Amino acid sequence: MIERLMKTKLLLTVLALAISGAMKAQDWVDVHRNYGGESWTIPLRIEQFSQFDFSDDETSMRGYTQTKDGAELMVPFSVEYLESLTFSSDLTDEEKGHNKYRVFTMNITTENGVGIQDKETWINCHISIDGKGEYSNFSGTGRIKGRGNSSWLYYKKKPYKFKLDSKSKLLGLEKAKDWNLLSNYRDVTDMMNVFAFETARWLGMPFTNHTRFVEVFLDGDYVGVYQLTEKVELGPNRVAIDEDEGVLLSFDADDGPDLSPDATDNFWSEVYGLPMCVKEPEDLPQEQMDAIKADFAVLERAVKARNYELVSELMDIPSFIGILQLHEFLYNVEIDAPRSLYVYKDKGGKYTFGPVWDWDAAFDFDWSNWTENHTYFTSYKKLIYGTDPVKATGANFQINKFFRDMFGDATFVAQYKQAWQNVSAEIYSRNWEEIQKYIAEMEKGAYARDVARWPLKYPNKPTNNYVVKNEIQKMSTWLKNRKDYLDGVIAGYPAGTEPAVVIAEPVVKVENGAVYVTAVMEFASGYTQDYRIAIDKNEIEALLGGAPTALVPLDADGYEGWNTAAGTYGAWFDANGDTASYQWGNVHVYIESNELYSWSYGCHPDNCKSGDVHTVTMQYQRGSKTVDVIVTFTIK
Repeated sequence: MIERLMKTKLLLTVLALAISGAMKAQDWVDVHRNYGGESWTIPLRIEQFSQFDFSDDETSMRGYTQTKDGAELMVPFSVEYLESLTFSSDLTDEEKGHNKYRVFTMNITTENGVGIQDKETWINCHISIDGKGEYSNFSGTGRIKGRGNSSWLYYKKKPYKFKLDSKSKLLGLEKAKDWNLLSNYRDVTDMMNVFAFETARWLGMPFTNHTRFVEVFLDGDYVGVYQLTEKVELGPNRVAIDEDEGVLLSFDADDGPDLSPDATDNFWSEVYGLPMCVKEPEDLPQEQMDAIKADFAVLERAVKARNYELVSELMDIPSFIGILQLHEFLYNVEIDAPRSLYVYKDKGGKYTFGPVWDWDAAFDFDWSNWTENHTYFTSYKKLIYGTDPVKATGANFQINKFFRDMFGDATFVAQYKQAWQNVSAEIYSRNWEEIQKYIAEMEKGAYARDVARWPLKYPNKPTNNYVVKNEIQKMSTWLKNRKDYLDGVIAGYPAGTEPAVVIAEPVVKVENGAVYVTAVMEFASGYTQDYRIAIDKNEIEALLGGAPTALVPLDADGYEGWNTAAGTYGAWFDANGDTASYQWGNVHVYIESNELYSWSYGCHPDNCKSGDVHTVTMQYQRGSKTVDVIVTFTIK
C-alpha cells in the first residue's frame, strides 16, 4: 500500500505539471483501479479538471471539475483500490477497433456521493467511459436520475437516465445530451431488448435504438451490467423529424389519462379510446393538444371503416405491419395495455410506428408474482392476435381493435402475409447470430460479475453462470419454435374480406333539464366496444350552474346505485336497468370511464343477444342540483 501510495503521489506531481503546461500536455489521465480481482480503467480528460490532490487522511485521490451550472464536483478514487495512473492521447478514428459487441466500463460519480435519489431529482454527476480502444473515451459532467415504472419501483437493480452538459458521442453513438441506462434486472440473458432492437433495425423499423453494454461503477460501487442506449426523443440523431411541427406520441397506459390523470400531455383517443401521451413537443397549449387528438381521430375512423386506401394515405403501412409482427413474434403482451408503443408524424407526413421500446415483458414472461418472478420461454404457442385477428379467435388477449380491425381488409391481409413470408427465413437465424456476438463478449466475465452482484433466485435457486447459459439456450430454442409456429398461423389468417360493421355514433340531446342518449353496440364485440359517449361539458355546467362534483349510476327506481365498473365512473346494469352489484350472472350492459364527459360502453356477450334494448341512467350532481343522463342501448 505504501509503495502504491508513493507511486501515485509521484504521478500526481507529474499530472500537476502536465496541467500547468510545464511539460508536454497529454489529453487524458487514466486511473487504474482494482475491483473483484479485475483491473479497471477510468479515463479522465485532463483539461476538465482544475486540480488533483489527496484527501486529508490520504485515503482517496481527488479530482475537481465544474458542472455546467458552476458547481464544483469532486471525483474521488479510494487509495485502497488505486493501482496507478497513466497518461494517454486521443486516438484517431482510424486507429480504433469499432467492435460494438464489447462490454465497456462506465464510472459515475454523483455530487458529494449522494447517489441517485428518485425519478424526479436530477443529481449533478461526472461520467467517464472507457472505450477500450474500440471507441473514443468519454469524460464529462451532467445530471442523472432514476427512470422506468415497475422497474424502478419493484426491482433492486435500478435503471437510470442521464443528461450530459453538452452533446457528445458515446461509444460511437451519435451526439446527444440524453441517454438511458437499462438495468434489464429480470432478464438474466440481458438480450431481450437487444434482440428486439436488432430485429427491428433489420426489419427496417425507423429510428431504432442501438445497444452498448457497460459495466457501471456508481460512487465507487460496482452496480453491474447495463444497456446504454438512446433516449426516444425528437432530434437530428434520434427521431429526426421537424421538431416544431412534427409530433412524437406514445400509446401508454402509464402516461395516459387513467394512470397519469394530472398530466396535461395526454388524452383518450376519440374513436378507439386508446391512452395517448404527446411525448414531444412538450408543454403544448390545449388547442394544439385538441388538434393532435382530432388529427389522430381521422386515422382512427379510416381504420374503423377498414378503408385501406385512406389508411395508407394517413399511416405508413409497412411500419404498422412491422410493429404488429414484432409484437406477435416476441409475444410482447404490453400491446394489450398498451404500453411503450411509439408513433410519430412528421410535418406533412404519415403516422409511422417506431422507435420500438421495452421488451422485457415479452418472450412469454410469467406474470404470476411478477415482481419476484423471472420465468420466460414456457410456451411458444400463445397468440396476441389469435388465428383470426379480427375476431381474436384463439387469442390470449382482447387487445384494442385499432390494432386488429385492418385484418378485415383483403389488401392489408395479403400485404401482411407477404411481409412475413419475406422475413421468415431469417428473422430468427440472422438476428440470433447477431445476438451471439454480444453473448460471447458478456461471457468473458461480465455475466458472472453481474449475477454475483445481483443474485436473483431464478426461479428457485441462486443465479449463476449455468443458469445464464441455460436461459440463453431456452431463448434460442423458443425463438426458433416461435418462428416456425407463426409461419403456419399467419399463413392461415382469413383472407380479410369481412366488411366493417358500421355503427352510428351515439346521438345526444338535451330536453327538459335531462340528457338523452341513444347508442348502438355490437353483440359480438362484447367488452371490447370502441365507441364512446361524448357529453357536452358546457351544457352540463349550464344546467348545474357550475362544474359537477359527482357522477353516479342510478337504479331504475331513481336511487343511487353501485359503481361496479372498473373505472372511476359507471356501473354494470342488469336487464331492468338496475346496477347489478356484483352478481356477474345478471349483468348486461355497462358504462365505464375515468373522465366526466367521455364514457365507454359495452355488453356481456353471454347475457346479451342481438335485438336487445336496455335503458340505464347516470346522474351528474352539484350540491342539491342534478342532471340525469338517460342512455338507451340497442344491441345489433
